[in-house]
Amino acid sequence: MDQAATSRYGDSTRAIHAGTGVSTADAFCEPIAMTSGYAFDSARDAWERFTGASPGNVYSRFTNPTVSAMEQRVASLEEATDGVAFSSGMGAITALCMALCSPSNNIVCSRDMFGTTLNVFKTYMRRFGVYARFVPVDDPHAWAANIDERTAFVLLETPSNPMMRVADLQHITQLAHARGAKVIVDNTMLTPVLQKPLRFGADAVVHSAGKYMDGQGRSVAGVVTCGKELGNELRGVLRTLGICLSPMNAWLIFKGLETLELRVDRAAESAFRLATWLAGNRHVERVHYTGLSSHRQHALAMRQQSGHGGVLSFELAGGRDRAWRFIDQLKLVARCTNIGDSRSMVTHPASTTHCRMTPQELQAAGIEEGLVRLSVGLENVPDLIADIDQALEKSVTSLPKMPWFERIYAD
Repeated sequence: MDQAATSRYGDSTRAIHAGTGVSTADAFCEPIAMTSGYAFDSARDAWERFTGASPGNVYSRFTNPTVSAMEQRVASLEEATDGVAFSSGMGAITALCMALCSPSNNIVCSRDMFGTTLNVFKTYMRRFGVYARFVPVDDPHAWAANIDERTAFVLLETPSNPMMRVADLQHITQLAHARGAKVIVDNTMLTPVLQKPLRFGADAVVHSAGKYMDGQGRSVAGVVTCGKELGNELRGVLRTLGICLSPMNAWLIFKGLETLELRVDRAAESAFRLATWLAGNRHVERVHYTGLSSHRQHALAMRQQSGHGGVLSFELAGGRDRAWRFIDQLKLVARCTNIGDSRSMVTHPASTTHCRMTPQELQAAGIEEGLVRLSVGLENVPDLIADIDQALEKSVTSLPKMPWFERIYAD
């Protein structure tokens, strides 16, 4: 409403109505649709939009222009026909369960998944009669033995976090489809830049989009890319349960995607250099990174990945105490449990991201107390090597002195 139109109104009315309807059509940077509701041309227009008789936004719990733009961009990158965004990656996993599962179903899930994902199935989905079977992500025989005609879907992440184990996507997809189950792949670690699971037959790809897609640790979000039929089911869940993504977070990810390839390629290059250096370091027992030729599934990774990502893990002798001492000595690498940030980050999986797992489950997953996970950022590699090197050295020299009577027996 322009100034002339509002001049006859009082101050309170003008403070609300003057200046509305500003056009942003020529804005070079896409604006953020920070709104909960939408205006309708008429009562009939509202009725038609609510019933789906005509297209258009109804309420931001259902759709939002900024969120929709982000969904379309991620779907395009994953070569999918549809994409649906949620308030978090766990929100996306929950929505998939609600859309695909009935009490008579089971889920076959990699036991190498993120700890919270495992907890969804172990604690909450079983309350509704949906039970999960957990298998090693890299064991094709275990997948074949556990997928049956009542399996709603199989869920896996490849490479796995933090052990970097690789699933044979084509083989698992063929097994699942032969028994009527869908295949969902968590592609957060590699992003569509380095892996496109739909090319191998997967039915849906899920992302914790606040990781690499944002790229600076500013937001929490989830997105599922899939076909139109599953997309419509997910939108029904979204509309009803309200696990919607905020426009601000959608915009941050939407803009972050513009530099996704540059950042992911840089992080992967740096991670390979670090993994190679760590593999030759006297303090490191073992390095887990699919880019190393010593990785037992390197050949499989090369077949289905175009790169190896920015996350690696390595093992230190001395268990938790040694790992914690190393982490505490780092000066440049941040102590943070996120991945995919411009800054390099380190964490101790057994006591953080996977702390809800029992000792037996940790052992089965290969997560030792001396395991350290590193998410490589965009810093100069020599600076990262120098920081990690000094921390490794100090984690040894900071060991408590051995009592004299123990030294006798040690000698």
